Amino acid sequence: MFKFSESTKRKLGNAIVYIAYHTSGLCRNKLLKLLYLMEEHMALKYHVPFIGMPYEVWQAGPVAKDVFIDLSDVPYILKGFVRTEFRDGGIFIEAIADFDDSEFSKCEIEIMDYVLVRYGNMTASDLFLETCKKDSLWYRAA
Repeated sequence: MFKFSESTKRKLGNAIVYIAYHTSGLCRNKLLKLLYLMEEHMALKYHVPFIGMPYEVWQAGPVAKDVFIDLSDVPYILKGFVRTEFRDGGIFIEAIADFDDSEFSKCEIEIMDYVLVRYGNMTASDLFLETCKKDSLWYRAA
């Protein structure tokens, strides 16, 4: 299990809050793919990590395992930021905190906005296909 520092928890929590406020009907799988795309675009453009969480190569694409587990039930790592709701056969994420932009640099906000504009209206299935394209970092790792 990845050891989350308090600052990493705050940054991750606020990133998810930001995504939740800018994305309707946010399910867990869609959230995980959007977080990954933020990580990938930050690495490609600025050569630094966005949050720096480890991602595993799963058949369903790149997954931050600890976030997947935390959002599979009542959040522990992300308590105070989001709540989960089980409906329509899936797990949906709702922000319960206000977004705190002090956790992010200008370029990180730019990356979040870019990813949400480009990918935010896609379904989780569409995002799976996007993250598994032959030119993606996940595909190269797999």
